[in-house]
Amino acid sequence: MTDFQVSRWAAWAPGLQTQTAWSAWLAAPTWPLPAGEGQAALAEVPAMTRRRIDPLGRAALQVAWWAQGEAPTGPVVFASRWGEIVRSVALLRELARGEPLSPTAFSLSVHNASSALYSIARGDTANYTAVSAGPASAAAGVCEALGLLAQRASQVLVVSVEAGLPEPYQDFEPHPGPLRAWAVLLERAEQGLRLQATAPGPDAAGLPPDLAALHFLTGEAPLWRQNGWLWSRHG
Repeated sequence: MTDFQVSRWAAWAPGLQTQTAWSAWLAAPTWPLPAGEGQAALAEVPAMTRRRIDPLGRAALQVAWWAQGEAPTGPVVFASRWGEIVRSVALLRELARGEPLSPTAFSLSVHNASSALYSIARGDTANYTAVSAGPASAAAGVCEALGLLAQRASQVLVVSVEAGLPEPYQDFEPHPGPLRAWAVLLERAEQGLRLQATAPGPDAAGLPPDLAALHFLTGEAPLWRQNGWLWSRHG
């Protein structure tokens, strides 16, 4: 498996809106996240486009932009367990009432909607991928990125975004909590982080899998098992 390192990272949640706040939380993470209000500003995107993007998409695009900066970096991987399910449920309710569906709302409800909006906003024609793998979605996104690094991509941006389920599906949410998103810019390393399949093990610090992944990627823990993956640090 290709060794890799995190060259840049960013995260956002209503109660943790700066990297300084996230760094403090990651030093001693607790769940649930601190309470807060508002949505990602996403000032990088024109207002006309920004108005069409739901809070989940805004959070995903915001951390992607912060981590990637202005220069293109190559492939991008978006990972989310549920994606734009709030918009999808709203469309299903309208359908059940016999109301006409908005083509724009439908196009923004698909799982790769955030990645498509990001590529359009940046005018980027690089390889984009959207993945979903249940509770291991963030790990699957990193694994996808490692495959791209192994194919000689110089850098890969991984974006993870999650939020609680809406009614009537809230009972299926194992980690009910607020919207949160993070992005890491990964590159190959002689000795660095590794990710490989292994026997299932306990989650770290009782965190949701997506945040536990961020905790390892930005911390100093030498070893961590999550959802059948072994994360390790070398060098």
